Amino acid sequence: MTFKIYRFQTSDMDDLLTISEVAERSGVASSALRFYEDKKLIRSVRAGSGHRQYPRHVLRRIAFIVFAQKVGLSLEEIAEEIAKLPEDHTPSGQDWSKLSKRWTERVEEKIAELEKLRSGLTACIGCGCLSLARCKFANPGDRLGNYGHGPLRWLVKSRKKTK
Repeated sequence: MTFKIYRFQTSDMDDLLTISEVAERSGVASSALRFYEDKKLIRSVRAGSGHRQYPRHVLRRIAFIVFAQKVGLSLEEIAEEIAKLPEDHTPSGQDWSKLSKRWTERVEEKIAELEKLRSGLTACIGCGCLSLARCKFANPGDRLGNYGHGPLRWLVKSRKKTK
Protein backbone atom coordinates (compact mmCIF):
# COMPACT_ATOMS: atom_id res chain seq x y z
CA MET A 1 0.00 0.00 0.00
CA THR A 2 1.40 3.39 -0.92
CA PHE A 3 0.51 6.75 0.55
CA LYS A 4 0.78 10.07 -1.14
CA ILE A 5 1.94 12.95 1.00
CA TYR A 6 0.50 16.28 0.02
CA ARG A 7 2.31 19.46 0.92
CA PHE A 8 0.34 22.66 0.74
CA GLN A 9 1.83 26.04 0.17
CA THR A 10 1.32 28.62 2.90
CA SER A 11 -1.68 30.67 1.88
CA ASP A 12 -4.51 32.66 3.26
CA MET A 13 -6.30 29.40 3.99
CA ASP A 14 -3.70 28.70 6.68
CA ASP A 15 -4.88 31.82 8.48
CA LEU A 16 -8.47 30.57 8.76
CA LEU A 17 -9.70 28.75 11.83
CA THR A 18 -12.76 26.56 12.18
CA ILE A 19 -15.46 27.51 14.65
CA SER A 20 -14.35 24.72 16.99
CA GLU A 21 -10.74 25.95 16.87
CA VAL A 22 -11.86 29.50 17.66
CA ALA A 23 -14.08 28.23 20.47
CA GLU A 24 -11.23 26.22 21.97
CA ARG A 25 -8.64 29.00 21.66
CA SER A 26 -10.95 31.76 22.91
CA GLY A 27 -12.82 29.84 25.61
CA VAL A 28 -16.10 31.04 24.11
CA ALA A 29 -18.78 28.51 23.16
CA SER A 30 -19.53 27.94 19.49
CA SER A 31 -23.12 29.05 20.09
CA ALA A 32 -21.82 32.38 21.45
CA LEU A 33 -19.60 32.78 18.39
CA ARG A 34 -22.60 32.28 16.12
CA PHE A 35 -24.53 34.78 18.25
CA TYR A 36 -21.70 37.34 18.00
CA GLU A 37 -21.68 36.82 14.26
CA ASP A 38 -25.46 37.32 14.06
CA LYS A 39 -24.97 40.60 15.97
CA LYS A 40 -22.23 41.62 13.48
CA LEU A 41 -19.57 41.68 16.19
CA ILE A 42 -17.36 39.19 14.31
CA ARG A 43 -17.26 37.90 10.75
CA SER A 44 -16.56 34.55 9.18
CA VAL A 45 -16.16 33.23 5.69
CA ARG A 46 -17.90 30.11 4.51
CA ALA A 47 -15.98 27.10 3.28
CA GLY A 48 -17.25 25.24 0.23
CA SER A 49 -19.12 22.97 2.63
CA GLY A 50 -20.84 25.96 4.24
CA HIS A 51 -18.89 25.68 7.50
CA ARG A 52 -17.78 28.87 9.19
CA GLN A 53 -14.11 29.76 9.10
CA TYR A 54 -12.62 32.72 10.90
CA PRO A 55 -9.47 34.73 10.26
CA ARG A 56 -7.00 34.56 13.16
CA HIS A 57 -7.50 38.21 14.07
CA VAL A 58 -11.04 37.37 15.19
CA LEU A 59 -9.49 35.98 18.39
CA ARG A 60 -8.55 39.51 19.47
CA ARG A 61 -12.05 40.76 18.73
CA ILE A 62 -13.52 37.97 20.83
CA ALA A 63 -11.16 38.82 23.68
CA PHE A 64 -12.30 42.43 23.34
CA ILE A 65 -15.98 41.39 23.46
CA VAL A 66 -15.47 39.23 26.55
CA PHE A 67 -13.48 41.95 28.32
CA ALA A 68 -16.02 44.64 27.40
CA GLN A 69 -18.83 42.50 28.81
CA LYS A 70 -16.91 42.11 32.06
CA VAL A 71 -16.48 45.88 32.22
CA GLY A 72 -20.26 46.12 31.92
CA LEU A 73 -20.81 47.22 28.33
CA SER A 74 -23.97 46.06 26.62
CA LEU A 75 -23.76 44.27 23.27
CA GLU A 76 -25.02 47.45 21.60
CA GLU A 77 -22.19 49.46 23.19
CA ILE A 78 -19.70 46.76 22.21
CA ALA A 79 -20.94 46.90 18.61
CA GLU A 80 -20.42 50.69 18.59
CA GLU A 81 -16.87 50.26 19.89
CA ILE A 82 -16.02 47.41 17.51
CA ALA A 83 -17.23 49.50 14.58
CA LYS A 84 -14.29 51.83 15.33
CA LEU A 85 -11.75 49.03 14.82
CA PRO A 86 -10.27 47.93 11.49
CA GLU A 87 -12.10 44.91 10.07
CA ASP A 88 -9.43 43.45 7.84
CA HIS A 89 -6.57 43.00 10.29
CA THR A 90 -5.64 42.70 13.94
CA PRO A 91 -6.17 46.01 15.75
CA SER A 92 -3.00 47.65 17.03
CA GLY A 93 -2.16 48.48 20.62
CA GLN A 94 -2.99 52.09 19.80
CA ASP A 95 -6.46 51.06 18.58
CA TRP A 96 -7.12 49.21 21.84
CA SER A 97 -5.73 52.06 23.93
CA LYS A 98 -8.13 54.59 22.38
CA LEU A 99 -11.12 52.41 23.19
CA SER A 100 -10.09 51.42 26.70
CA LYS A 101 -9.51 55.02 27.85
CA ARG A 102 -13.26 55.57 27.66
CA TRP A 103 -13.90 52.72 30.06
CA THR A 104 -11.89 53.96 33.03
CA GLU A 105 -14.80 55.82 34.63
CA ARG A 106 -17.07 52.83 34.20
CA VAL A 107 -14.54 50.51 35.86
CA GLU A 108 -14.11 52.98 38.74
CA GLU A 109 -17.89 53.05 39.28
CA LYS A 110 -18.00 49.27 39.27
CA ILE A 111 -15.17 49.09 41.82
CA ALA A 112 -17.00 51.59 44.06
CA GLU A 113 -20.19 49.54 43.82
CA LEU A 114 -18.35 46.33 44.73
CA GLU A 115 -16.68 48.03 47.68
CA LYS A 116 -20.10 49.25 48.83
CA LEU A 117 -21.44 45.70 48.56
CA ARG A 118 -18.46 44.33 50.50
CA SER A 119 -18.89 46.85 53.32
CA GLY A 120 -22.62 46.15 53.37
CA LEU A 121 -21.97 42.45 53.83
CA THR A 122 -19.61 43.11 56.70
CA ALA A 123 -21.96 45.57 58.41
CA CYS A 124 -25.06 43.38 58.13
CA ILE A 125 -23.33 40.21 59.18
CA GLY A 126 -21.44 42.08 61.90
CA CYS A 127 -24.47 43.50 63.70
CA GLY A 128 -26.56 40.34 63.43
CA CYS A 129 -29.95 42.05 63.08
CA LEU A 130 -30.51 40.78 59.52
CA SER A 131 -33.12 43.49 58.99
CA LEU A 132 -32.40 46.56 56.93
CA ALA A 133 -35.45 48.29 58.43
CA ARG A 134 -34.17 47.88 62.03
CA CYS A 135 -30.43 48.08 61.38
CA LYS A 136 -28.82 50.86 63.40
CA PHE A 137 -25.68 50.70 61.26
CA ALA A 138 -26.92 50.40 57.68
CA ASN A 139 -30.23 52.28 58.04
CA PRO A 140 -30.31 54.52 61.12
CA GLY A 141 -33.80 55.97 61.72
CA ASP A 142 -35.16 53.90 58.82
CA ARG A 143 -34.19 56.67 56.39
CA LEU A 144 -34.48 54.26 53.46
CA GLY A 145 -38.12 53.57 54.35
CA ASN A 146 -38.96 56.87 52.63
CA TYR A 147 -38.01 55.35 49.27
CA GLY A 148 -40.38 52.37 49.38
CA HIS A 149 -39.80 48.61 49.47
CA GLY A 150 -37.04 46.47 47.99
CA PRO A 151 -33.25 46.66 47.70
CA LEU A 152 -33.28 50.43 47.62
CA ARG A 153 -30.07 50.88 49.53
CA TRP A 154 -28.30 49.82 46.36
CA LEU A 155 -30.65 51.53 43.91
CA VAL A 156 -30.99 55.01 45.44
CA LYS A 157 -27.81 56.26 43.72
CA SER A 158 -28.93 54.82 40.38
CA ARG A 159 -32.37 56.43 40.64
CA LYS A 160 -30.84 59.82 41.33
CA LYS A 161 -28.66 59.48 38.22
CA THR A 162 -31.59 58.67 35.93
CA LYS A 163 -33.81 61.54 37.07
